[in-house]
Amino acid sequence: MNKGVRKAVFPAAGLGTRFLPATKASPKEMLPIVDKPMIQYAVEEAERCKIKEFIVITGKSKRAIEDHFDYAWELEENLKSKGKETLLEEIRCLSRHQFAYIRQGVPLGLGHAILCSKPFVKNEPFAVILSDDIIDPEDNLLGEMITIYNKYKATVLALQRVPRADIHRYGIIAGKEVRKNIFKISDMVEKPKQSSAPSDIAIIGRYILTPDIFNYLEQTKPGKGSEIQLTDALKALLHKKPVYGYLFEGKRYDGGDKVGYLKATVELALKNPGVKDQFKEYLLSTIASTINKE
Repeated sequence: MNKGVRKAVFPAAGLGTRFLPATKASPKEMLPIVDKPMIQYAVEEAERCKIKEFIVITGKSKRAIEDHFDYAWELEENLKSKGKETLLEEIRCLSRHQFAYIRQGVPLGLGHAILCSKPFVKNEPFAVILSDDIIDPEDNLLGEMITIYNKYKATVLALQRVPRADIHRYGIIAGKEVRKNIFKISDMVEKPKQSSAPSDIAIIGRYILTPDIFNYLEQTKPGKGSEIQLTDALKALLHKKPVYGYLFEGKRYDGGDKVGYLKATVELALKNPGVKDQFKEYLLSTIASTINKE
């Protein structure tokens, strides 16, 4: 049960360069996975954890995110007049909760994006969800993290083992497993070389942060890429207060990577009642055709 985490922050001010030219004028977070944009999967994940207040950190060309979660009178009236009640309810659900939008201005990194949310988060614990880290809706990663927060009243990071060849893409932790899949973190390194990484356990895009993180972010100097790195602020925090990590063993897709995005599209389509049967048939026939040609 969610006793204390009422707000979620969605950093969405990045340039999305890995998906150019599609993201030149359209937010990466609005790229669809079957019939929903990536950020909607993230918002629905927070909703399942009884979070009701959403703070989106935006930048240039991100207005489509605001429009997506806004009330659309003409569209709703059109659906209502045609008796499309199920679709109407899905659309209405998008505008039922409280959203705040903050313009980051200059993309100075994840740490800076989170710092921008301080006036709205205030003195409360909060979740941070990176929408291009797509978690299978059948898993309950964020809910498990909130349970751990309720027990320890401390910062909780989502963790996952990654192939050693991919270590340079992540923040990597060192720590001791204190309970099954729960680690007390002793150190973390942002995007280390494989040879110097403390483990193969990476920080992935879900965080439960305590409000004192803002003090550390304000003192953090730009690091790799001349950006304010959240990992650097967390590393300073763990010298003063405990930081825990939850080792996630469920299904995660890297939606910020083209292949990861395609994997998410295929696998979630195969779970979508409206398209799964036809899509499965198409995939099988395509695979068979490809094998025969080879």
